[in-house]
Amino acid sequence: MSKFQRYLVNKLLWFILAFCIALVLNFLLPRLIPGNPVDTIVAQMSAGGGVSGPALEKLYNSYIAEFGLDQPLWKQFLIYLGNLSRGDLGTSFAQSPARVQRLVSEALPWTIALMLPAILVGWIVGNTLGALAGYKGGWLDRIVFPTSLFVSSIPYYCLAIILLYLFAVEFDIAPTGGGYGYDKSPSLTIPFIIDVLRHYWLPFLAQATIFIGGQAVGMRAMSIYELDADYVRFARGLGVSDNRITAYIFRNAMLPQVTGLALSIGGLVSGGLISEIVFSYPGIGTLLFKAIRTSDYPVIQGITLVVMVGVLTANFIVDIAYGFIDPRIRAKASGES
Repeated sequence: MSKFQRYLVNKLLWFILAFCIALVLNFLLPRLIPGNPVDTIVAQMSAGGGVSGPALEKLYNSYIAEFGLDQPLWKQFLIYLGNLSRGDLGTSFAQSPARVQRLVSEALPWTIALMLPAILVGWIVGNTLGALAGYKGGWLDRIVFPTSLFVSSIPYYCLAIILLYLFAVEFDIAPTGGGYGYDKSPSLTIPFIIDVLRHYWLPFLAQATIFIGGQAVGMRAMSIYELDADYVRFARGLGVSDNRITAYIFRNAMLPQVTGLALSIGGLVSGGLISEIVFSYPGIGTLLFKAIRTSDYPVIQGITLVVMVGVLTANFIVDIAYGFIDPRIRAKASGES
């Protein structure tokens, strides 16, 4: 086995270790939330009246046994692993008998449709602006840099609230929330698609704007750093053409940005959490927020498992891709004893 192959195996072993640790935390962390889902369910039933104390206690014990919460924590974990090995994410506590797979599969397309285009547009536009600002300098840099820095510093929820107030309340040119009108039912028809797009563009604008600002700041900094590198001076001293030097500069400057893109795509499920809540968008973020409020362990675990696998896989792919893209990493791996 070559040294570079050992480098790849080492990355794979770290991925497996990180996955195992994250799996344990994925099971334990929801259970650290104060209270349990049965308390919430029984409280909702008692609020309606007509249920006596003994009946509530019997109902409480019945739900505890049905959800397996009467088992020791280690046994619950083994049951969780056994179900997971069969691809079973369990049944929602708060929305029983709904399966977690169905809830996630219904919400996930909405989040992907919102976040993936926003990430890609933000990445392309932001890196283009950052590269131009860093390379050209002058008036362009004086406009792009402070604007991008300001935009990237705005919290997601603040920008979402500002845009919602301006376009939905003040100017009344966008719906105040939801993925489609409450008088519509999902269907592949032109009126429904148009209505979805009316609800879509404002959350998309909020997400893409933040991504553009962050990517522009990062790309500008990397471009300026590479422009001042020793290899650039050396290449110019050898008479290498500006076009070829520029290609080297932006290839090296893009490496951290590619990492950011991969991690953003890997974490796209969680990236829209705040915006989805502000805009009442029917995605994974809204589903997770509702699950946390009701301590719905299976739904929380199912969503965080999707996020965990996405982020870890993105990290692993980036590490492997770096080994092939960046000759410095290959040289280091080949030189290890």
